Amino acid sequence: MQQIATGPRVESLLSDLVSRAGRDDPYPVYAALRREAPIARSPEGSLLLTRYADCSAALRDPNIGHGDPTDEQDVAGLTDWREHLSLRQFRTSMLSIDPPSHTRLRRLVSGAFTPRRVAGLQPFIATSTEQLLDEMAPECDFIATFAFPLPIAVIGELLGIPRADQSQFQHLARDWTQVLDVTTPRILARADVAAGHIREYLAELAKERRQRPREDLLSAMQGSDGQDPMNDDELLTMAALLFAAGFETATHLLGNGLVALLNHPDQRDLLAAKPDLAAGAADELLRFDSSVQIARRKVLRDTIIGGVKVSAGERLIVCLGAANHDPDRFTDPGRLDLNRADGGAMSFGGGIHYCLGAPLARLEAQVAFPAVIRRYPELRVGAPLHRRVSLTLRGFLRLPVMT
Repeated sequence: MQQIATGPRVESLLSDLVSRAGRDDPYPVYAALRREAPIARSPEGSLLLTRYADCSAALRDPNIGHGDPTDEQDVAGLTDWREHLSLRQFRTSMLSIDPPSHTRLRRLVSGAFTPRRVAGLQPFIATSTEQLLDEMAPECDFIATFAFPLPIAVIGELLGIPRADQSQFQHLARDWTQVLDVTTPRILARADVAAGHIREYLAELAKERRQRPREDLLSAMQGSDGQDPMNDDELLTMAALLFAAGFETATHLLGNGLVALLNHPDQRDLLAAKPDLAAGAADELLRFDSSVQIARRKVLRDTIIGGVKVSAGERLIVCLGAANHDPDRFTDPGRLDLNRADGGAMSFGGGIHYCLGAPLARLEAQVAFPAVIRRYPELRVGAPLHRRVSLTLRGFLRLPVMT
């Protein structure tokens, strides 16, 4: 039976991971953890998993989940989390609950968020992509000019949020999602305000859609199929989650993916010559530098992970970014390879919480990357880059480019 790694070396590696340098480039630290401490005890007591097999097992084990959102457990170290809308909306959303409640909500939103509805967005994504590329200046911030407005236009179109109202949500969603990493009083206060503004807006829009339904997801989620439909609180929480998750992670996919392609000109040229590779390129770009690096779980019943007995109540930090670079799962994982045959990256999670929006993210990337490369074959990265300081979400806040 293997052992949980502790001690000064583990503490040093984990300190490296949370440092600014580690957040900018966590992959060397992940590699060291996989070799020396694949199941490590963090200073606050959680178990950190970095091997692909262990991460995959943890996300699929029915003995591991999130726990009862109504009990007295704390969230982000705060026992008063229910008093903070920013935390409560995450903790009580489909993202953070277990069956049977998760099963019910996932079924209801899946019934509205259909493959046909997603596929139907392809012409809108293509048109929006070309319009945004038309507006790119010779020197610009790729995030502000393209990687933010495209996903927000797409998720806005899907949910039914008017284009004129969409730009206000960038800073609101960013303020809200910051509580996934840090919960200082200042950040919590900003996040609560942001979550409140998002919820108030969606409540008014949902009311309008009840009176005048349209062909959008917000209208569809309010339709009763006679199978215990969502109540108002569930609807607003779901809509806020889909909106924030739908553009925040996709923005990071576009930014991270572009940098990866430009840093690997052979793969950029390959995609330019064979744009049909874009269908699978999103998965490889996400594997190489995933938008979501960490998933958190709780052990509900005693179980075994990687040969280690873990007890009910243990908290897990599942390092998706580390799993995606595990050489026991991926050949030469530090190499970007758009023709990679060994798929199965964990960028969209796994098990019952596998990302509902994965097909939409793939479609956006499939349309966007070939178009960017075709329109701007000499595109290059400028300076200075401004990365998001986060362990959970990985991406750029500012990405200067020159066409």
